[in-house]
Amino acid sequence: MSLIIAGRFQTFRAAETAAQKLFAGGFLEEDVTLFFVNPSGQHARFPVGGDVGTDAGASGAPKGAGKGVTIGAVIGAIVGAAIFAIFKSPLLVSVIAAGVGAYVGSLAGAMSHTKKKPTTAAHAEEPARHAGVLVAVHVSPETQDQAATALREAGGMDIERASGRWKQGRWSDFDPLQPPHPVGEFAQTRM
Repeated sequence: MSLIIAGRFQTFRAAETAAQKLFAGGFLEEDVTLFFVNPSGQHARFPVGGDVGTDAGASGAPKGAGKGVTIGAVIGAIVGAAIFAIFKSPLLVSVIAAGVGAYVGSLAGAMSHTKKKPTTAAHAEEPARHAGVLVAVHVSPETQDQAATALREAGGMDIERASGRWKQGRWSDFDPLQPPHPVGEFAQTRM
């Protein structure tokens, strides 16, 4: 495994400027790479897109849909029977009303059993990492502080230390779903 220091930048131009600072500081081109990290949820881990197979908040939806079908069908049947009795309409109207009630009830039941994500900043889930251009540097224990300092001075955010595979001039096993491990004094995040 290789020791890697990385920093996030808002633009490719800023990332390229940081890379030039690293080259001027003695780092080799094969030890510096730039790449874009997509926003959370847009890493296409599945053929239909997304990063996870299911939404954890939707786990109760089938139970809610089952309850909703029952309640909706009963309410629809009652409404249909009332329409049948008051307006002397055909029995088919009661059956249709029960079906519509069951359908609407299943939707309402499923939606009522999904969990909403908290909206307060204290409870909101943070993405594993923020989107942006990542400048990754293959370093040794002796040069890691120099690389972290150069990235921070160039405007880098979320300066991190990682252990990974460095092959053919790039971080080959980078996983955007893994949270970054901040480098001590450079740990503060800027948006």
